[in-house]
Amino acid sequence: MYDLIEMGLASPAYIEIIDFIAAGTTPEAVADFRPSPETQQRVAELMELEKAGRLSPEEQAELGHFMELEHILRMAKAKARQILSRGK
Repeated sequence: MYDLIEMGLASPAYIEIIDFIAAGTTPEAVADFRPSPETQQRVAELMELEKAGRLSPEEQAELGHFMELEHILRMAKAKARQILSRGK
């Protein structure tokens, strides 16, 4: 079993996305999903720290995990839009 803390899954961004998926979803909800303003702010902060070369190893891991999630969400959104376009 994976250690959720070690993997950075305890971060608010991970919890937010896990909650979204676990609640069940539809193609419409996937296509419309946006991270919360708090998550967007946290990612912006991490990116600024990265640009300044001041990220801690934990913050670097958090940003990396978020970027992986963002990639997965983009692929899911593209698939959801494809599914929705077939239904029209």
